[in-house]
Amino acid sequence: MRQVRGSLPVYLQLAETLVRDIAAGRLIEGEKLRPERDMALTMGTSIGTLRKALAELQNRGLLERVQGSGNYIRAASDPKSLYAMFRLELIEGGGLPTAEVLDVERLPKPEGIAGFGPSPEGHRIRRLRRLSGRIAALEEIWLDGSFADTITTDDLSESLYLFYRTRLGLFIEKAEDRIDLGHVPDWKPSAFEPEVGAPICHIFRKSWAADGTIAEVSHTWYDTRVARYVSRIR
Repeated sequence: MRQVRGSLPVYLQLAETLVRDIAAGRLIEGEKLRPERDMALTMGTSIGTLRKALAELQNRGLLERVQGSGNYIRAASDPKSLYAMFRLELIEGGGLPTAEVLDVERLPKPEGIAGFGPSPEGHRIRRLRRLSGRIAALEEIWLDGSFADTITTDDLSESLYLFYRTRLGLFIEKAEDRIDLGHVPDWKPSAFEPEVGAPICHIFRKSWAADGTIAEVSHTWYDTRVARYVSRIR
């Protein structure tokens, strides 16, 4: 597993992969993980980086490291993840989300969304999303223009909500998803296999800032042969 510009540190990528496996039930309470050397080989990383990832899980209360025995899952009822609001998983469960930014532009915002921030303009971000390397979805995100004058591709991290918090001081307090049948947009890259105009599952999301205004709206079109939408109620 390698790090590319804008991505999370490799140890956090590994930790997030394991967190999503816990959330998906692929790793269960009390389960003993494989030996660290075997895990590192399978996950394509060094033992040192893997141990840093496991320490991160231990700090989150998701792992118990028993000297001389091994590492055991301690599954929290709500495992904290940088991708807690990203609801797509691989069909078989889990999967590390990554994002390839296709373009970023500042444009007049789409009309007809009541309460969508004070600015007449927004930052439109289009991305190709993968889950553990498999192409799963297209995204078009609109962020209200009042939060930044300009945003470039190089500014963005894998987790937009992390970027919002650390770079813009924007905390997303809640979000609402509406799922319906959409059509593959005409700007889709060739790597996304469904054809332009083909029927496809579509998620429309509105996200609110702490002051009660809508800070962001987004569209996600996802390939049901690869991914599914999952919302867990605990």
